[in-house]
Amino acid sequence: MNIDNSTSLFPLSQLNFSRQIKGNETEIIISRYDDHFLVIATQIGTMGTMLYARKEEGVSINPTFNVSVIFGKRDEPMLIACARQLIEHLSLSGSSRPLVLSLGLKDHSAETLKGIVSAVIDNSTW
Repeated sequence: MNIDNSTSLFPLSQLNFSRQIKGNETEIIISRYDDHFLVIATQIGTMGTMLYARKEEGVSINPTFNVSVIFGKRDEPMLIACARQLIEHLSLSGSSRPLVLSLGLKDHSAETLKGIVSAVIDNSTW
């Protein structure tokens, strides 16, 4: 695993690392902005499908989460599940910031997406 703990310059802090996930080199960038988090995971060198995830504020005791595809593959429920797991973890960590997630993957299997979720949580900056 290659980790480059980069900048902590205002208003952005960023963490770049790579991990082998199901035989594919996966580059992951986690950026923390004042108003949201950006996570990019790519095996193809481009941004890929972009998702937006946020915690819904309401009167309910149990939180609800909203995940939508900004652009890209809309017929991939596993991508939405990946974003939902990350926003739930982010919320449990005490942050109310929304998440922008980019997934440029060769393989959209459950195993690959679990590997990405695990890698991001293990190295999270929230």
